[in-house]
Amino acid sequence: MLSRLTRSQALTVCALPVAALIATAVFAPLPFSVAQPGMTANVLGENKGTQVITISGAPVRSTSGQLRMTTIEATGPDAQVSLGDVIDGWFATDRAVMPRDAVYPSGDSVKEIEQHNAEQMRQSQDAATRAALKYLGVSDKNVEVTLKLADVGGPSAGLLFSLGIVDKLHGDGNGGDLTGGRTIAGTGTIDADGTVGAVGGVALKTQAAHRDGATIFLVPRAECAEAKSELPKGLRLIPVTTLKGAVNALGALETGKGSVPSC
Repeated sequence: MLSRLTRSQALTVCALPVAALIATAVFAPLPFSVAQPGMTANVLGENKGTQVITISGAPVRSTSGQLRMTTIEATGPDAQVSLGDVIDGWFATDRAVMPRDAVYPSGDSVKEIEQHNAEQMRQSQDAATRAALKYLGVSDKNVEVTLKLADVGGPSAGLLFSLGIVDKLHGDGNGGDLTGGRTIAGTGTIDADGTVGAVGGVALKTQAAHRDGATIFLVPRAECAEAKSELPKGLRLIPVTTLKGAVNALGALETGKGSVPSC
């Protein structure tokens, strides 16, 4: 004969499998990556002992100030991200939860991903060089530009590479620097025609920029809203859509002549 369960006993019995399911969900791997502010590098100087921009075939200016490209760091494609990690990331201002497929191409191995990122970086460097030389009206047959940035992949440093080349070859056009001696950071892809594109992870990149001393951040205009969402105090956003627009904005910032766009 089966004994009758009291209401409290029944609730306790029913709660056991629910608790087990919650515990499993908390620790089960989920298809997300958790990202945080990454390293920055001054493209006008050295990174890990190697000059980032090397130019031959034309006079190169000595520059002051900094142009810092920015990155994010994300958990690897094989990392186990749990529900607890996701919840922590949602509530943290220095982390972001992103679909893994948005960070790493689905189905690719770690080696394939590294190769893909390296190829994107190479293409970005080529486009950045062509865009800068085209803006300056300089033939790539006379000037050779070499770009080296260790342990960084992807296309998001394109804009800063182009600005670095322009600063080293031309400056602001009046004998001064594009930076005006400031520490300027930013992000954005670039096409050979000088068009600046969106990149993702901008809110985290502004934090990396502020951490490393930047006071100005160049952001693709399409990502103004994201950049403003967690903008560190003391960091000014300048939206850009083209290389020419970025150069003009920095010139206006330095001389006080003309308008400086804002988000």
